[in-house]
Amino acid sequence: MTDDGRLTATEAAVLAYEGRTWPGPGAKERAIREGLGLTPVRYYQLLNALMDDPRALEHAPGTVNRLRRIREAQRARR
Repeated sequence: MTDDGRLTATEAAVLAYEGRTWPGPGAKERAIREGLGLTPVRYYQLLNALMDDPRALEHAPGTVNRLRRIREAQRARR
């Protein structure tokens, strides 16, 4: 989080990556490593934290709400 309560550049980039479609297997993971300089594990850790962050919901409501629906559907199947 920045001092003014906005998302960091990395947090915003993670949400932007989740809003994209990817051409094939491995493309997203490669882009995460090369474009963000993160391991896929760290990326998904950040993403999971962002799904519960009100700043993320304000920044990218469509993406965050979609991810929340997916998460809830996965939990319901367990």
